[in-house]
Amino acid sequence: MAPLRVSIIGSGSWGSAVSIIIGNNTKRSNRFHPPVTMWLYEEIIDGRRLSDIINQEHENVKYLPRHRLPRNVVAVPELLDAVSGADILVFVVPHQFIGSVCDRLVGHLKCGAFGISLIKGVDQGPNGLKLISDVIREKLGIQVSVLMGANIASEVAEGKFCETTIGCKNPQHGQIFKELMQTPNFRVTVVEDCDTVEICGALKNIVAVGAGFCDGLDFGDNTKAAVIRLGLMEMVAFARLFCAGAVSTSTFLESCGVADLITTCYGGRNRRVAEAFARSGKSIEELERDMLNGQKLQGPPASAEVYKILQQKDAVQKFPLFVAVYRICYEGRPVQEFISCLQNHPEHY
Repeated sequence: MAPLRVSIIGSGSWGSAVSIIIGNNTKRSNRFHPPVTMWLYEEIIDGRRLSDIINQEHENVKYLPRHRLPRNVVAVPELLDAVSGADILVFVVPHQFIGSVCDRLVGHLKCGAFGISLIKGVDQGPNGLKLISDVIREKLGIQVSVLMGANIASEVAEGKFCETTIGCKNPQHGQIFKELMQTPNFRVTVVEDCDTVEICGALKNIVAVGAGFCDGLDFGDNTKAAVIRLGLMEMVAFARLFCAGAVSTSTFLESCGVADLITTCYGGRNRRVAEAFARSGKSIEELERDMLNGQKLQGPPASAEVYKILQQKDAVQKFPLFVAVYRICYEGRPVQEFISCLQNHPEHY
């Protein structure tokens, strides 16, 4: 069998961190073609093209500075050039851009290509919830798995130990992805419950915004623990309400579930910006511009999509934490009101 060619679609902090793992692993395995293409949105940094900087200095100086990328990872600014001949597509762009990216790829993929999404977000479809992997499947007609976990990009790039979860219904693809991604310090577990894995990755960012509000309001660790527990309850309830087929409770005990939730509620951009929101009075848009170096938050837009879906299903009252995050971010409700969603939260679902 010919070695599999890999293309990474996206080059932000997470895409660049993953390129370190993938680039090193493709060099070590006969299963993969060693060169890895990485599509990036071209930018000018100090008078130089970002793609030139990455390919000459092997560092993404804007999104993952001070971390060296493998020499076999090649930054490509033209999307169709980046995916030409690729057998495996690793999607890691901001979720609001995935539709337009897929539209550009239609008719240009290698026959038999398959993908994996590392994108944390949800979309609204005509029947309610639409997962990002669903968007990719429908637009491109390929099999798509998902990877979610407690994986802060900078720590992954530094080689610190962590775990991740791959949701994959195709056992053969699951083994390929595990070989492509796993290292001694990046431990991969493959499960079949891929819809739940993906929902965890999207919803935990909403809970992290709530945790950031708590930090900004100086509510303390006890309150923050309650946010994490009640947020997890809403994640489980949402998955059971909207996933087709059975939802395995054990999936929430994988890295994609409670581990990612805890990590995101104590670190990560959603918690950090939400804390600044509560302390400064600035808008989410202002703080994104001031704090994120061109990157975007996932939590607030995910809360907006979830709120629309809950309205469709007449289930707004059952998810007070998710709804409170939405109303504070988009309807101008005072952040001080966040505590009420905890005080009035249902004890059981």
